Amino acid sequence: MENSDLNEIIKKYAKNWYWFLLCVIISLVCAFFFIRYSVPQYSAQSKIQILEDDQSGSSMDVFQDLDVFSGSKNNIEDEIEIIKSRANVTDVVLKLGLNTIFMVKGTIKDAEIYKNEPIKLNFIGADSLLYKAKLNLVIGIKNDNEFTLIEGKSETSKTYAFGKNIPSKLGDLIITPNPPFFKKYIGKQLRVEISPLENMVVNYQKKILIAPADEKSNIINLSLTDPVQEKARDILNSLIVIYNDNAVADKKAVADRTSDFINDRITSIYDNLASVDQNAQDFKTDKGLTDIASEANINLNFGAANEQELQNMTTQLQMASSMKEIVDTQSGYDILPTNIGLSDPSIANTTNKYNELVLERKRLLESSNEKNPIIVNLDQELSGLKRTMQSSLSGMTNNLGLQVNSLSSQRSVINSKIYSAPRNERALRDITRKQQTTESLYLYLLQKREESQITFASASPKSKIIEWAYNTSQNPVSPKKPIIFLASFILGLLLPFSIIYTRDLLDNKISNKINLEKITVNNAVLAELPKISRSESKMVLNDDRSVLAESLRILRTNLDYLIKNNKIGDQKGNIIYVTSSVSGEGKTFLSSNLSMILANTNKKVLLIGADIRNPKIGNFFNDNQKNIDKLKYASNEKNNIGLTEYLKDDNISSKEIINSLLVNNSTIDIIYSGKIPANPAELLMSDRIEGLLQEMSGLYDYVIVDTAPLMVVSDTLIISEYANHILYVTRAGVTENSVIQFPLKLQAEGKLKNLSFVVNDVKNSDLGYGGKYGYGYSAEEKKWWKFWA
Repeated sequence: MENSDLNEIIKKYAKNWYWFLLCVIISLVCAFFFIRYSVPQYSAQSKIQILEDDQSGSSMDVFQDLDVFSGSKNNIEDEIEIIKSRANVTDVVLKLGLNTIFMVKGTIKDAEIYKNEPIKLNFIGADSLLYKAKLNLVIGIKNDNEFTLIEGKSETSKTYAFGKNIPSKLGDLIITPNPPFFKKYIGKQLRVEISPLENMVVNYQKKILIAPADEKSNIINLSLTDPVQEKARDILNSLIVIYNDNAVADKKAVADRTSDFINDRITSIYDNLASVDQNAQDFKTDKGLTDIASEANINLNFGAANEQELQNMTTQLQMASSMKEIVDTQSGYDILPTNIGLSDPSIANTTNKYNELVLERKRLLESSNEKNPIIVNLDQELSGLKRTMQSSLSGMTNNLGLQVNSLSSQRSVINSKIYSAPRNERALRDITRKQQTTESLYLYLLQKREESQITFASASPKSKIIEWAYNTSQNPVSPKKPIIFLASFILGLLLPFSIIYTRDLLDNKISNKINLEKITVNNAVLAELPKISRSESKMVLNDDRSVLAESLRILRTNLDYLIKNNKIGDQKGNIIYVTSSVSGEGKTFLSSNLSMILANTNKKVLLIGADIRNPKIGNFFNDNQKNIDKLKYASNEKNNIGLTEYLKDDNISSKEIINSLLVNNSTIDIIYSGKIPANPAELLMSDRIEGLLQEMSGLYDYVIVDTAPLMVVSDTLIISEYANHILYVTRAGVTENSVIQFPLKLQAEGKLKNLSFVVNDVKNSDLGYGGKYGYGYSAEEKKWWKFWA
């Protein structure tokens, strides 16, 4: 069953392979253009070592010994945060002027100019205003003396001379050439972006990656990716230099505060030490403690032995109780389980004897009956053995229950002693630890009080530069072509997969036979009919090899099997109702075509239009008039009488309402619905309907009755007792799964009998077993890859 479900899931996605292929191609094309026009990023890397401060008077050494910084790992993590601090990165941005970017405009993408700018910008105004502003300039260098300028979003350019004051929203601006690099940019356009200082700081804080080389190492790796290789190296080198300079300044600032801190702590710790000593003395006196560990070991040994014995007794009690329940609930004489581990050998012997007699009794019953004297004696002996086992098991369960209760009580007492020991030990350990810590800290601070006076005039940097910044590769690290193409390929597969999955998840309609069989577990789904296009014929003809004809032949075979297996006595069991939930699900289509496919086997078939509220059989045959070779009508056909006229007028005989049609040398008889009456339900309650159906059942091999929809009106339920079989038509993509519960509920209530289902209008790609192996095997289907042949 699991393999079948997996195959159906795979098939559901495989049939949409072209969508997967199309999405993969589109994704890969998009990835190609993304890589082609994205700005490449280059990686730079540097390496430093965080130095240990060995100065005896170092205030930072004092804090390390006090466990303020717990271990090298925490020190490294703290240093990483300091290196990436906002203050350090701000100094780097200001030092390198990173908030002003020069770009030379290209056809599709612009290229950044770093250090070799052809022009210089000078704003006459406060730096605080410049650092908070955002400004975009487009400068076109015309010649050695003039340039064009477009400011912000303006579309008009103005021509200015180099060295002249230019008004802007940041104040007067002076643009001058930078002679070493000016000449090669004449005739080109430059784009200058001035960004707020805060934005650039946040941006580089995110881009700079800092991590320790190893978990226990003091070496730190710094890395940065940027479109300009030289700029990435300069940023890392500047950051290291600024970090070392700031660290030295910070150490000097801490020196003056260290001495005051130690003096305050000595005074406070002296009072705490006396209080902790008194607490330890009071605790031991109150609890009467001597050696907590020895007492706990004794209790643990007793507890382990008690627990083992309790588990053994509990297991014996459970097995005995289970055995007793089996014996007590056994109504006849069946084999009892043996060798289940009960300690009482008499019960095992009795069980073995009982099983031998049961097996002997079964062998005798194969050739005799229960009144045989030998079997009667065996029954008496088995009853006696059963009573003996019941008595033995009752005594054993009572005895084991008492033992389990006794052991449980002992366990509770032992556990209470065991549980109290850790609590006392922990409380004493907390007091002792606090006492030792306070004393150690007090002695330490006395020792360090003089050492903390050492100045930091000769303070050294906090890090050693192992490797200045260098580019890890001349090739860009971003975009990564293999990863982007792989991600695009996966995305191309996931997109149609997600759409198909979501569509199926939200789909609450019947789709095919397999889907319906999962709902109607105890009712047969006889067939599924394919979806018919407008150009295809809706009427099955003789020798028709279409998918529709083959599926109707399958339905005919399955229906014959049901009729043969559900016969009662001499009854034919050939009255077949065709109904559905609502109108439009194809019951008339099915009943008409089923009648013709049955008539093709030279059987006498009668089709009755019992949907007298909305008759459609006449329209079906009129719409397919071209497929009917000859019409033979009863003598009163001109009167246009049908089922409703027959039920109203007792003078009309059944022969007068039967119409014979010759379709491709196959004859079927039809009783049309007649005129729509004012009281359909009351008319169908007439006794004449039962007589008509019984009469026609005897005259014909099959009587197909096209009835009204079940969920709309009560007409079908009124005459349901006369049906031998009920075909319930569902329509793929229309009938909801929950609707199927309605006929199943009616069947459970006894209002419908011999209920089976048919799925109509199934897409070829959704056909279940038939779609998998193919209908119409005589017609060769051309493969898609041969369309070009």
